[in-house]
Amino acid sequence: MRLSSGRSIPVPEHAGRRPQEKGSQDALGNKILPSDELARKLSAHRKDGKRIVFTNGCFDLLHVGHVRYLQAAKKLGNLLVVAINSDRSVRALKGESRPIQAEQDRLEILAALECVDYVTLFEEETPQRIIELLQPDILVKGGDWPREKIVGREEVESRGGKVVTIPYVVGASTTGLIQKIFRSSSQA
Repeated sequence: MRLSSGRSIPVPEHAGRRPQEKGSQDALGNKILPSDELARKLSAHRKDGKRIVFTNGCFDLLHVGHVRYLQAAKKLGNLLVVAINSDRSVRALKGESRPIQAEQDRLEILAALECVDYVTLFEEETPQRIIELLQPDILVKGGDWPREKIVGREEVESRGGKVVTIPYVVGASTTGLIQKIFRSSSQA
C-alpha cells in the first residue's frame, strides 16, 4: 500500500497462510466455521426462531469503529455472523501490502468478541455467494455504503429480510491507523 508520504508497506510474511478447515480452537467455542457447516447450523437456529444478522469485511486491524459497528449489529437480532475476506480477497481489493494480519488471526480476533456468534471466511471479492448460502434475516453494512450498492441486498429483501446501515465512526479506519503508525515510527 502506498501512503500519502509515498512510503510503501511491505507484503506481510503471512501471505498464503490458511485457516483451520474444521471449527475453531476450543477456547473460542467453535465460533469459527467453514461456510457449509455454518449454513447447516444457521438453518437449525432459524427453525428455533432465531434472527440471523450478517455482516462482512476485511477487519484487518480491529479498531473502535469496528467494535462499535459489531456491537450495534448484534443488537439487531439473536445471532451475529461475520464473514471476512480471505487474504487473497483482501489483496485483490486493497493491494499487495494488505492484509496486515493473516486471515486466521483475523478470524480468531473477531471470534473472541462477545458480540460475535460465528465467523467464517470467503474467498470472493464480494460476499454475494456466502449471503446466498447463509440466508441472513438482516444484512448490515457501514453507513459509508450507499444502500443501492450493498451486495446481497436484493436477495435478503426478496426473502422478507432487512438491510440496515450503521453510521460510520468518523476518524476510525484501518488505513488511517496504518498511516498514524508510520508517522509515529518516522518521528521516533
